Amino acid sequence: MLDINFVRANLDLVTRKLGERGFPMQALDRFNELDGRRRALIRQRDDFKATRNSESQEIGALMKAGRKDEAESRRAAVRDLGNQIAAAESELDAIETDLNNLMATLPNIAHDSAPVGPDESANEEIKRSGTPPAFDFEPRDHVDLGAALGLLDLERAAKLSGARFAILTGLGARLERALINFCLDIQTKRHGYQEVLPPFIVNSKTLYGTGQLPKFETDLFKLRDDRELYLIPTAEVPLTNIYADEILDGARLPIKMTAYTPCFRSEAGSHGKDTRGLIRQHQFDKVELVKITRPEDSYDELESLTRDAETVLEELGLAYRRVALATGDLGFSSAKTYDIEVWLPSQNTYREISSCSNCEAFQARRAGIRFRREQKSKPEFAHTLNGSGLAIGRLWLAILENYQQADGSILIPESLRPFMDGLEVIR
Repeated sequence: MLDINFVRANLDLVTRKLGERGFPMQALDRFNELDGRRRALIRQRDDFKATRNSESQEIGALMKAGRKDEAESRRAAVRDLGNQIAAAESELDAIETDLNNLMATLPNIAHDSAPVGPDESANEEIKRSGTPPAFDFEPRDHVDLGAALGLLDLERAAKLSGARFAILTGLGARLERALINFCLDIQTKRHGYQEVLPPFIVNSKTLYGTGQLPKFETDLFKLRDDRELYLIPTAEVPLTNIYADEILDGARLPIKMTAYTPCFRSEAGSHGKDTRGLIRQHQFDKVELVKITRPEDSYDELESLTRDAETVLEELGLAYRRVALATGDLGFSSAKTYDIEVWLPSQNTYREISSCSNCEAFQARRAGIRFRREQKSKPEFAHTLNGSGLAIGRLWLAILENYQQADGSILIPESLRPFMDGLEVIR
């Protein structure tokens, strides 16, 4: 959530920055209208209170002077002022509620280094790493490869759960588990993240803290209407909120956490997109990276978090590129995001496998995550960062497509073989 006092003091800047994100200006017009009415009501209430205090003093003086009848006649006017004060405060409470609800829908302000543009067409490629494989045969996609090898069963998954679910079998399931362990080992043993196994079900307050609620409820799987519980869309949600409503010792920062979880997304609004295979599923596995940092360190930490995610692809010998997202393509809570995109031979292009974001104080303000620089110093909002390290389903399919052989077999990258009991080829 944005700081409401910052929005009040910098409305023109906020209007311009949110306009660069493609955010509708009617919301800020409404903010201006509500905030103007709020200021007018505060002045009116304070004027009523000042008049009541003055009248009360004069009534007291009249009583002391023995002018009781005159004092009683003025008490009715004072009581009327009390009613007007109560009415003004009631309207103020309603306006404050409307303002808070409106603030909850405003996205984060993009960092000045984010490319300005309306959508993904304005994204800026930062770098490329590795060389896409050159095949002397027509490469097949992961669906055909996985089905032929008995690794992937989409038809039976649809029988169980509907579209956009998958069953991995035999070495397909083993490969998924190996990739989870491979990613976790790199982040914990090499990069110093603490492994966490969080709940996969969270309440609405937790989802509000990271920005999924109230705006994106249709993207979530809610368990029951009478209980505010949801399946997590990403481990970012429980990991970030571990420290909700706490004041941290600044000496502990940065806090670095990683977690494997399944993720559940309704994919509302994505009908017709990536309907084949594992690119866009309702349930998928992911290893997540989360950092809680001091404000002045967060952009250095974004660079290092992104490199931590890229290391996985480099260790597996997969070609990728890093892209800075344009203002119109940023996620709701993000001030700056790098997408990491892995090469997919079947599509002859790079596809997203990780988004690494600095949310600055946006999530921390919603969730109440603060820190103290010194024992008696004033608490400040921390900065929160998150990124996939990586999306396991997309990593799984990238292995199949990039390491396929002419006979339909799949080579196992050398660095992954210890996690597959030394297996070199899936036939």
